[in-house]
Amino acid sequence: MQVNGIGHIFLTASNFERSREFYRKLLPFLGMAPIIDTETTFYCVGGRTAVGISAPSPEHAGAAFEQQRVGLHHLCFRARERADVDELHGFLCTLGVTIIRAPREDQWAPGYYSLLFEDPDGIRLELNHVPGKGLLG
Repeated sequence: MQVNGIGHIFLTASNFERSREFYRKLLPFLGMAPIIDTETTFYCVGGRTAVGISAPSPEHAGAAFEQQRVGLHHLCFRARERADVDELHGFLCTLGVTIIRAPREDQWAPGYYSLLFEDPDGIRLELNHVPGKGLLG
């Protein structure tokens, strides 16, 4: 057996309204279509995957994300073209998003080119491009 990618990822936001506003801009820009948009869930599908955010349980509302704790470290989307990484960088700059690392080449795979930024909770998100099939071939 071999999996065929990731079907979906769900993130829990500390402030759902703030995060939903951010993801309503980001995910459609990445070519993902909103499928669910309620008072507690925002869910988009596209690019052979889906990403959703949900409201926290009341006791966790307002909690801070900590990248080095057990759980999610960061989420990386794969771009079809290198220019897509640069295009997203420009878009994020117009939104005032925290950019951790501007587009650059890195050692993870031959031709690896990526951008690292944060969502409103400080969850790190990445967009990368690797020529050909990269290490996923």
